[in-house]
Amino acid sequence: MILTETSGRVGIITFNRPEKLNAMHTTMQAEMRDQIDAWNSDPGIGAVVLTGAGRAFCAGADISGWNQGIQARESGEEVEKRPQIEPWVTFVQRSKPIVCAINGPAIGAGLTTTLPCDIRIASDQARLSMRFVRVGVIPELASTHLLPHIVGLGHAMELMLSGKIINGEEAARIGLVNHVVPHDKLMEEAVNIAQEIAFNPVELLSVTKGLTWQNLDETDITVVQQREGEEFAAAMQRPSFKEAVKSFVEKRPPDFHK
Repeated sequence: MILTETSGRVGIITFNRPEKLNAMHTTMQAEMRDQIDAWNSDPGIGAVVLTGAGRAFCAGADISGWNQGIQARESGEEVEKRPQIEPWVTFVQRSKPIVCAINGPAIGAGLTTTLPCDIRIASDQARLSMRFVRVGVIPELASTHLLPHIVGLGHAMELMLSGKIINGEEAARIGLVNHVVPHDKLMEEAVNIAQEIAFNPVELLSVTKGLTWQNLDETDITVVQQREGEEFAAAMQRPSFKEAVKSFVEKRPPDFHK
């Protein structure tokens, strides 16, 4: 249910259920995680781009599966329990940088899946919504925590309590996406940003992500500075630091992946 390709040091995953507007499916989720995990272990890949086939990024949860669950409960059947897997937010925190290229509708779970990712870019054809209240559920994937951090409390509450749909321009205005670009330029822009990230030392990208998440709710600035100081000192002992300094002296671009 996904398509994969690479462009330089960037791995690209495309949700491939266009006939269902790429509605989230357990198989699609598993395939996506497996591929990201494979690229996490691949030194030739430095960043990942997620996008959708057809006219949608991801239209949310597969409602047909919910309906089957309702029918099973009402008929007294035992509903099959989902296997316990690593939470998506935790999975993304430990993964290489992920850029979301939102090419069309990103609704409900299709939007919250992107929130823990590192960068979101929207096409001018994108439509985004925290649609949960409109389908009888509540926001998930830690989005009640992440969304206020991303867009501020006021915008987050409006999106979550109304369930309204906004376009890419509005999403960029409130900070829900980093950029909005013409539809035919979306993948080019997303891959370019991912390539720029992937150029950098993999271990420093990982440390930077880790520190940022660790310090997200840290109120003691002394603790934040102590953590940064320890990692800064550790970075200066790595080969990438030596290569950065050497390339500066030699007036050439650094090669962090030789």
